[in-house]
Amino acid sequence: EIPNDYYISQNYPNPFNPSTDIKYALKDAGFVTIKVYDVLGRTMATLVSANKPAGFYTVNFNAAKLPSGVYFYSIKTGNFFNIKKMILTK
Repeated sequence: EIPNDYYISQNYPNPFNPSTDIKYALKDAGFVTIKVYDVLGRTMATLVSANKPAGFYTVNFNAAKLPSGVYFYSIKTGNFFNIKKMILTK
């Protein structure tokens, strides 16, 4: 099944400790980048950086080595860009 649009969902669970899942969908094939940033905008992790066919996906983020706090994650593919907030509590 192919989605009608691009999207990235709110991570679940949120708040999380130490790992969380992020679901996303691509309506067209293309290069996808999903990154995690701290509140200062520094890249903390790159979860996806690859060509992907259209479809539904889930990526897991394990933050065991990061301190508690607010983080952001973004998706970029083609003309689609979105960013969301997540909270790590230890």
